[in-house]
Amino acid sequence: MACQGTWPRKDHFIADLELSKVYLHDDQYFPGWTIVVFQRHATELFQLAPTERFQLIEEVNRVAKTLADVYQAKKMNYELLGNQLPHIHWHVIPRLSGDPAPMEPVWRVPHSPRLLAGAALHEAIDRLACPLHMAR
Repeated sequence: MACQGTWPRKDHFIADLELSKVYLHDDQYFPGWTIVVFQRHATELFQLAPTERFQLIEEVNRVAKTLADVYQAKKMNYELLGNQLPHIHWHVIPRLSGDPAPMEPVWRVPHSPRLLAGAALHEAIDRLACPLHMAR
């Protein structure tokens, strides 16, 4: 998993921020679904120094702003759960016009995962990597 380097997938890497790394989620049924993974191991926000918490939220905000701009999101969803993977990581999900279930969290929407590969995966990553690097 995140601490062992097996998830998120290395070929889904978007950007290396100061405290976190950004990856495109495997399932793109909700286009732009992105993961922001805290680089050192911690399971709870209260385990971080106040300056780390502030900076991490700023990095999550930077990713969210990029996603909102690139995907023209109507709303952004932010999830920090950790029940299945005890490592601080944020799911940042743009909710778009035409969303199949705009009132539901993504976890409750039955669907077959939309997996990207090859050129489609690289294009989705490139759409986010350039603006994230420019936003520094």
